[in-house]
Amino acid sequence: MNDAHPAQSWQVRPEGPDDAAGVEALNRSAFGPGRFAKSAYRLREGVAPAPGLSFVAMEDGVLRGSVRFWPIRVGGHEALLLGPLAVEMAQRNRGLGIALMQAGIEAAHQGPWGAILLVGDEPYYARVGFSRLPPGRVKFPGPVDQNRILGLSLKAGGLLNLSGQIRRAHIDDAVCADGAGLGS
Repeated sequence: MNDAHPAQSWQVRPEGPDDAAGVEALNRSAFGPGRFAKSAYRLREGVAPAPGLSFVAMEDGVLRGSVRFWPIRVGGHEALLLGPLAVEMAQRNRGLGIALMQAGIEAAHQGPWGAILLVGDEPYYARVGFSRLPPGRVKFPGPVDQNRILGLSLKAGGLLNLSGQIRRAHIDDAVCADGAGLGS
């Protein structure tokens, strides 16, 4: 028997409509009810994720991880907010989170956005190119540890141009009407 690591048995693919309940369950398990109080969630309320920028990691028909990207505005610039990024607790440290982010970042390069922002741990997110923004440069709509605000340029100078209040890019009437996506 070979002691080498088994080949990767999971795949990243775009999130589909049938994945919504599983993604919500995964986020509930990973982050609990306190996730709705976070500043980043305020930017997601009433907004649908950016089209084509939600991905899931599947293994043997089981949802193991997910990531979504949301449209935001910083000053007069279009940007994205990464998150939530969730991986089943028992599946962490297998590379699923990194692969999910890489798929989203690659797809985001095709859109109009100049940068991606998130609130998270720099050592982890630096593995896909994120770095800490200077404290006070951008402001979330609520309390956020300034040392955990990270960014990644999608276009030349994408982060250099960002400063000011972070706001939702728009409100989606369909999302508000039926409450879809508010808890995801």
